[in-house]
Amino acid sequence: MTTIARKDAADQIEVTAGVDTHQDTHTAAVIDTAGRLLGHRQFPADGAGYRALLRWLRSFGTLVVVGIEGTGAYGAGLARHLQAQGVAMLEIDRPDRKTRRSAGKSEPIDAEAAARAALARVRTGVPKKRDGQVEALRNLRVARRSAVDQRADCMRRIKTLIVTAPESLRVRLRGLTKQALLDSCAGLRPYTTRVGEPEQAAKVALRSLARRYAALVEEITELDRLIEPLVTAINPGLLELNGVGADVAGQLLVTAGENTERLRSEAAFAMLCGTAPIPASSGKTHRHRLNRGGDRQANAAIYRIVLCRLRWDPRTQAYANRRTAEGLSKDIIRCLKRVIAREIYYVLTADQLKHAELATAA
Repeated sequence: MTTIARKDAADQIEVTAGVDTHQDTHTAAVIDTAGRLLGHRQFPADGAGYRALLRWLRSFGTLVVVGIEGTGAYGAGLARHLQAQGVAMLEIDRPDRKTRRSAGKSEPIDAEAAARAALARVRTGVPKKRDGQVEALRNLRVARRSAVDQRADCMRRIKTLIVTAPESLRVRLRGLTKQALLDSCAGLRPYTTRVGEPEQAAKVALRSLARRYAALVEEITELDRLIEPLVTAINPGLLELNGVGADVAGQLLVTAGENTERLRSEAAFAMLCGTAPIPASSGKTHRHRLNRGGDRQANAAIYRIVLCRLRWDPRTQAYANRRTAEGLSKDIIRCLKRVIAREIYYVLTADQLKHAELATAA
């Protein structure tokens, strides 16, 4: 009877957990609703470890929420497991430097800090779901972005080699258009038996880089053929917006995540993308400054939309002309990015808003 009574008492206690995630191990801490530390323990970062961690958390009482630091990195596997088990989760930002200086840093301390942040709902957000089409899109975009970066690096190295190449080779290649330069470099025929000579070595290097460039172009094209229909399947409304192509739409979808309901408002989405201005007022001075936070890739995607509309959209051009006439040209792009972030938010959450309207009508 005593054992049963203790178990019933534990079941009635509400507890909050925090997890500090690492590549090989996760450290969990549990606190009660009064903020008292009930315990902490380390678990391996694998399937068996996830199950053991959840059993251990539930042994203290009714598990209300788990705060995890790094659900998009080392904590992704644990987040999937907890989501499958129906456990409420929060993404925890890492503590600020002042807090870490005063409290110190260790895995149990970080786990306890995550639990306290989850209990107080400070520095928290809803984690992205990692088991849908948006996660598949993110994986494809990782490969594409890597290929694009390497392609640009190949071109930079080709041009650098030409600058320092022997005169006969430099005169032959300098002044060519981009495609003509690549074709010429790919068609070079060096004497491999004389690679000790700078000219022949330069030819080998240029040919290798040009062929690598062509292979990367083919790889990017193949990935684009996979990404575009996937973006269309996820949210075709994005591609209907002026200035939004598959690449830009893909980045915005990845930034928002599969579960767009985690975006509480269009202002929160603007802050996520770094397009919401930050208050910087003091005393009699009232002003805002540029937001350099948020997802910089999403910010760059919205910037490309702005550039496209400034060139092709009559309404955007009229707005830019009016602001310029008023002497406010400095803020044109910043204001346009904020407006476009609002427009994108409503397209991303269209299904969510539709369900909410139906529920209200019912």
